[in-house]
Amino acid sequence: MKQLLVFITAVCVIASSFAADTPLPDNVEKRDVTIWSDGVRMAGDLYLPKGLKPDDKLPAVLFCAGTGGTKKGTPQRLAPRFVQAGFVFLAFDYRGWGESDSRLMTLDKQPKPDAKGEVTVRARAIRWQMDFADQAMDIRAAISFLAGEPAVDAQRIGILGTSYGGGLVTWTAGNDPRVKCVAAQVGGMGGGRGPQAERYAYGLATKQVRAETEPVPFETGKMGGKMALYVNMRVNPVKSIGYNPIEAAEKIRAPMIIIDAEKEELMDRHQNGERVAEILKKRGVPVAYHVLKGMTHYGVYREGFEEVTRLELDWFTQHLKNPAAEKDSGKKP
Repeated sequence: MKQLLVFITAVCVIASSFAADTPLPDNVEKRDVTIWSDGVRMAGDLYLPKGLKPDDKLPAVLFCAGTGGTKKGTPQRLAPRFVQAGFVFLAFDYRGWGESDSRLMTLDKQPKPDAKGEVTVRARAIRWQMDFADQAMDIRAAISFLAGEPAVDAQRIGILGTSYGGGLVTWTAGNDPRVKCVAAQVGGMGGGRGPQAERYAYGLATKQVRAETEPVPFETGKMGGKMALYVNMRVNPVKSIGYNPIEAAEKIRAPMIIIDAEKEELMDRHQNGERVAEILKKRGVPVAYHVLKGMTHYGVYREGFEEVTRLELDWFTQHLKNPAAEKDSGKKP
């Protein structure tokens, strides 16, 4: 259990101080969009180059946040750089995070629906859950949104995940063939979780479905320090059952770049990012593994931001904009 909680609660991202009202470059526009995920509205920011022609089809990159991260902050810093390099860029808030609507848990037995199928119920808003299953679905919903965007080439969609989001994009890349390129920075892949953690999760699942404990954690997993200013995270180990990014790496076909911090303090990078890189290398999947010298986990958002961004932008440019690389990325290794 300890290993599981360390993985889930530790891989967090400090909200950036980048001001929400910082003006965009003159050649970049941002649109507020709504993305539906399993019947719940998610808030998204879609960044595009200005002056697009009706028949323009650009590659796109989807940003997937880490613990407590939202579409504001880091993606606001990244988006203009990607757009100016010829990409469409989408950032969004997971269900129950940031500006997105919440999932609802009914507190009483539901009444019979009326003629319109509607009911009035007393419900609890489920917010700030670290929910691997739901958030993987949210990412796939965001991919579907991009695939339907007129300015996007649906055959050239990449995903970029940071910290906890690095594990999410790894799992998604192994299970969604629409992903053509991947980047994971300081990603938590679940490496180091042992049988004890799995037994605990299954035991907790039994208690939750039988209402022997809170069906959804409500007062657990409070975060302190700077994170407390933004989020009171809640952890439900049950929702990680069956979602193993390292196992998913055995199915990844898309080129992937993995960036780790040499002085990673929240997890063992050898059991996470490096392990995934080794799996991909053995399978013949194009992979680049970079370790940032002298860097800590949070350094990628501060002193390492420029280097990390350059590496990722170069990777997406190579594999989403280069026709030869694009063709190769679709081959089965």
